[in-house]
Amino acid sequence: MTTLLQQGVTAQAQARPEAVALVFNGVRMTYGALEEASNRLAHLLVAAGCRRGDRVALLMPKMPAAIVAMLGVLKADAIYVPLNPADPGARLALTLESSDCRCILAAGPVGPVLRDTLATAALQQRPLIGWLDAETPSAGEPAPSFSWRDLAACPATPRAYSNTGDDVAHILFTSGSTGIPKGVMITHASVGHVIRWALAYFGIDRTDRISQHPPLRFDVSTFDIFCALWAGAELHLVPPELNLLPHKLAQFIRESRLTQWFSVPSVLNLMAKFDAVRQRDFPDLRRVLFAGEAIPTPTLIHWMRRLPHAQFTNLYGPTETTIVSSYYTVPRCPTDERAPVPIGTACDGEELLILDGQLRPVAQVLDERLRPLAEGEVGDLYIRGVGLSPGYWRDPEKTRSAFLPFPGGAGPHDRLYKTGDLARRGADGLFYFVGRADMQIKSRGYRIELGEIEAALNSLPSLRESAVVAIPSEGFEGWLVCCAYVPAPRNGVSLEGLRKGLAALVPGYMLPARWMRYDALPKNANGKFDRPRLKEDFAKAESSPEKAQVKTPSPDDPGATEWSVNAAFGRG
Repeated sequence: MTTLLQQGVTAQAQARPEAVALVFNGVRMTYGALEEASNRLAHLLVAAGCRRGDRVALLMPKMPAAIVAMLGVLKADAIYVPLNPADPGARLALTLESSDCRCILAAGPVGPVLRDTLATAALQQRPLIGWLDAETPSAGEPAPSFSWRDLAACPATPRAYSNTGDDVAHILFTSGSTGIPKGVMITHASVGHVIRWALAYFGIDRTDRISQHPPLRFDVSTFDIFCALWAGAELHLVPPELNLLPHKLAQFIRESRLTQWFSVPSVLNLMAKFDAVRQRDFPDLRRVLFAGEAIPTPTLIHWMRRLPHAQFTNLYGPTETTIVSSYYTVPRCPTDERAPVPIGTACDGEELLILDGQLRPVAQVLDERLRPLAEGEVGDLYIRGVGLSPGYWRDPEKTRSAFLPFPGGAGPHDRLYKTGDLARRGADGLFYFVGRADMQIKSRGYRIELGEIEAALNSLPSLRESAVVAIPSEGFEGWLVCCAYVPAPRNGVSLEGLRKGLAALVPGYMLPARWMRYDALPKNANGKFDRPRLKEDFAKAESSPEKAQVKTPSPDDPGATEWSVNAAFGRG
């Protein structure tokens, strides 16, 4: 059985060296070339002083060199740490300080941000700089310790590994509540378990052409990369400049003749709202996978009606539990636009549990075979199983607070991860995501799930996309419910019309008191709605004495305030 992530790629390279492994902007790289280049890089890293367990940062945009870098680091028995080149130097410096990287591998137009990062970071020792690009750094940018030219002098043969499956393969840094990024450690064994499950469940093989859409620092990218390369399939890297161009993305799927597409639901939503998918489009597409956030049911209906030949699967799993913990393949096109899409059932080796504050199972009505008869209560969603991360890099306190001993478990390694999500189990036995625990508020005495308001808004045809957040209020209500939205193309929309449509779907106390119109909602690096940014926008507008207001009377609410994001902040 394949133990280390790079071994699955080596096996394909030995069996079919001339087969295409990577495709990017018209450039095609074979398995044989990928294997040799990553072998050379591994030898070069070891010769430069990298040792087992050292962290190697990857500072480069999505490109074939990035995949070579990942594999080369793993073959050197080291740990790769993907960085986002679009982040400011100050934030990248925090990641470098935390990970204590031995080396930084860079490529593409990252010289200026690398210079700023190194100037800001307080490091015990300056890391090695490896430049994996034909273009040399400009004057004033950090001089490399070695470059791509040095690879030619290194052996193309594999080197012996010291790592085991329990060793960390990569560290993915996510936003921390304190402002300092926290690094999630992911092992070879946990990724390998997910990949083996996915290859068997989806039937992925060498005939597949698989998308690689998310940024390399997003855990779903690991799924795309190693599913494709372990199966001997073609991995098609989606150019980042296409991310917000729905018709260009659709054209990419057509021209690449993809058989599998995987993205966050907001991308599918964007393509649906701009009507980028034709009837019976993408004839080669076998599977559409989505994860990372709840998919609006109208968006799923839109896609399934146009692509009746494709299989649609909702995948769920936090980074801390290694990519995927549960799955739900939609059996037929939904008929109710407000019916939620389940997160389904646990993957092999995983277990989903809905517990209360004392780690007791929430109430569930079961029959004599212990099958659900009615919808269970909402509770905190925990995950137990083989996918759990060892914890957060050099942060035992955060690790202890998020990874808990399983009550009555088999030993110290039998742990639970508290996801921070709320969920319930339906009468159909499936698990349903209800919302984030931090998206539940209490306003005017009412308990409100912001996710429920979002689901209702997503069913309104007049909106292209929308997100609901809450900000503290000095008034009696405690919290102000705020809706950020983008009108659908060619669809006139007014605040009065929006409120009227939403009022038909949710109680009056759930109607947002603040509204903000955007040309496009801000997204974070993972393609999800940037909710902290939205809260900041609303808080800034709330405190500004010069705001553009539109009042709409309501029986439940004496008025609603709407701002244009440009009017409120002088943007545009």
